[in-house]
Amino acid sequence: MGYLKEMDALLRLRISLDEAITYGHRRLAMRLVEDGLRLSRLGEFLGEWEYFKGQKEILKGNYFYAISHFDRAVSYNPHDGASYNDRALCMVELGLSDEAFAYFDKGIEVEPDYASVYHNKGWLLNKVGRHKEAIEYFKKTLSLEPGRAVTFENLGNSLAHLKRYRASLAAYKKAVLLLKMGSPDIKRQLVSRIRQIARKLDAKKTKSH
Repeated sequence: MGYLKEMDALLRLRISLDEAITYGHRRLAMRLVEDGLRLSRLGEFLGEWEYFKGQKEILKGNYFYAISHFDRAVSYNPHDGASYNDRALCMVELGLSDEAFAYFDKGIEVEPDYASVYHNKGWLLNKVGRHKEAIEYFKKTLSLEPGRAVTFENLGNSLAHLKRYRASLAAYKKAVLLLKMGSPDIKRQLVSRIRQIARKLDAKKTKSH
């Protein structure tokens, strides 16, 4: 396998791993990590090796050790936005949410076309109550990756917090339509939220009359 084919294979593994972790498929995620480690070792891609080592520590819940791997990954590849992104997520898990924003911003700076870093910064903004700012990052994510179900889900949540129920309902419905098969628990949660928002809309109509 040539250099470009190896790098393409590693990129596809990264994308598949991100989806597996997002939708809670832990066993699949661990298999993908092992595939990434094997391929990066064979090709002597040190930055990729450190990236997948960091992912393995995340799956084991060892966020502090994961951070050290992501730091080494960017020392080999300073334009690896995913490593900055995942370092930031580890910091959130360790209770360092305020400090994590700088690493999301660094990820955006070095890899401005990487959708996940915008999504995750939006997620954190939403988590800390900065819903209007979060919406702008979710919109940016969707401009880069229009079929991202989890971003529509988070957008719906931000809009609901701002009592923009009609727009929230539309975002949640879009998330259900885009959700991949094999995620029944997530689909049930989304359908439940859709019903909740629909009830709030009905209550709002009744009150206005």
